[in-house]
Amino acid sequence: MALNARLDHRNPLVFDTHELGRRPGALQRLTREIDAPKDLGILGVIGVPEGAPVELELRLESVMEGVLVTGTARAQAEGECVRCLEPLELDLEAEFQEMFSYPDADDRGRVKAEPADDAEEDEDRLFLEDGLFDLEPVLRDAVVLALPMQPVCQDDCPGLCSECGARLADDPGHHHDATDIRWAALQGLAGSLEDGEKDEMSGGVPRSAPADEKQEK
Repeated sequence: MALNARLDHRNPLVFDTHELGRRPGALQRLTREIDAPKDLGILGVIGVPEGAPVELELRLESVMEGVLVTGTARAQAEGECVRCLEPLELDLEAEFQEMFSYPDADDRGRVKAEPADDAEEDEDRLFLEDGLFDLEPVLRDAVVLALPMQPVCQDDCPGLCSECGARLADDPGHHHDATDIRWAALQGLAGSLEDGEKDEMSGGVPRSAPADEKQEK
């Protein structure tokens, strides 16, 4: 990943490491509460609402190649149960660890003698810029990994009735009288035969009446 461009120290997700220094082994612990950025979570499924409080606990450790950041983010996520479609809330705790490298050091912590064209090697690396690092991409990845892809309001949620859409948890005894389609076809055939027999019986007397009149003549 390329160097961050013009990080703003006023951004609540940008942290300053100048106080930590570059002496390997130096430690610093930080806590901060921020407002959740937009689209923090799994879009369209579950996430932390924009502006909701997010508590951050960070441990910064200076190492040869940069600053190792270990932390935990806590917040309340909101979404929709995938079974019954009811709104739900859950407590989110996302843990993460990321290395922010010094731009003038290689992956072994050695100072680079001269600039090199190593864009491919830097593609997956995050860098410090003037002693600052941006935690937002790390936080986003950690939150997505900590959230369920298919959230449910409760583990045994029965979902919705497949016929009428009623929420089954509200009516455990909910059911519909169902008839096997094969028997339904036979019942329809039997009904047709009964109707045909009734028609023959009702039409039999009028057809025989003229014949009786001819015999009398």
